[in-house]
Amino acid sequence: MEIVRLPDTKPRPRHVAVGMFDGVHLGHRRVIDGADSVLTFDPHPVSVVAPAHTPKLLTSLAAKAELIARLGVSELIVIPFDAAFAAHEAQQFIDDILHGTLGAVRVSVGENFRFGKGAKGDTAMLAADERFVTDVHPLLEVNGEIVSSSHIRGLVLAGDVERAARFLGTPFQMRGEVVHGDKRGRELGFPTANLIPDEALVCPGHGVYACLAGGRPAAVNVGVRPTFASGRGELVEAYILDFEEDLYGQELRLDFLHRLRGERRFQSVEQLVEQMRADVEQTRAVITAP
Repeated sequence: MEIVRLPDTKPRPRHVAVGMFDGVHLGHRRVIDGADSVLTFDPHPVSVVAPAHTPKLLTSLAAKAELIARLGVSELIVIPFDAAFAAHEAQQFIDDILHGTLGAVRVSVGENFRFGKGAKGDTAMLAADERFVTDVHPLLEVNGEIVSSSHIRGLVLAGDVERAARFLGTPFQMRGEVVHGDKRGRELGFPTANLIPDEALVCPGHGVYACLAGGRPAAVNVGVRPTFASGRGELVEAYILDFEEDLYGQELRLDFLHRLRGERRFQSVEQLVEQMRADVEQTRAVITAP
C-alpha cells in the first residue's frame, strides 16, 4: 500500500473512504470495504481545534496504516491537519480535496462523519453533491453495543481487552522500543522486555495480561510495580515465555489477549515470585487453549 501526504497526489477516479479510523475497528472496516483509497487525518483534528479534549488514540499512524493495508486498500492519503486546514469551510473540503485534488467518483463515510470549519459539513451535504456517489454507512452494533473508537478506548483503559478485541476485529496492540529497566525481573528469574507507554496512545489499565509479544506468548505487567519503591513511572513489562534473546533497542509489538488479574502490592518478594509463576502458567494455558 502506498502512503502519501497531501498535496503529494494527483486526481484520478478514486473510491475514497474518509475518516479518522482510529483503531480501524469493525465499523471502520465496513466504511473502507470496497474502497481503493483511504483518506485520514494526522494528527487527530481535536488536538488542533480543542487541544484540552484531545483523546488518547488506539493506534499510531504507522499502526493504522498497517491495519488498513491488510484490508486490500492500495493507497492511504494523509491530510496534515493544522490550524490552516481546520479553517477550511465544508464546501471547500469537498471542492478542493475530494473533487479537485483526489478526483473522487465515490466517497464512503460513517453516518456520524463531520467535516469543515466548525464541523458544519455532514453526510447530507456529501450526498447532495452530484460529482460523486456517496455511501453512508450506519453505526455498527455488536451485541447491542455501538462500535466506536471512544467506546473501545474506554474498554482498553478498563483492562477489558477481550471485549475491545471483539469490536476491533483483532487484539488491541501496543508497540514500542525495548528499553532498559531496573533489571529486577532478571533478579527474580523473570527477565522482561520493557516498553515505556506512548503518552499519546491508550494504555491498558494496570494489571497482568496474557499477550503475544512479537508472536510469542508473554505474561505482561502494566503498571508501576507497587511491591517495589522504584520511583519509576508507568511501565509495560513483558516476560516472553521460553525466550532468552536480547531485544534492547528493537521495536516490540504486544497483542493483548486476556487480563489475568489486577496489579497489586505483595507483602514479600517470595509471594510476588509465586504469583508470577502462576501468571506464567495461566498465560501458557490461555495462549495454547483451542
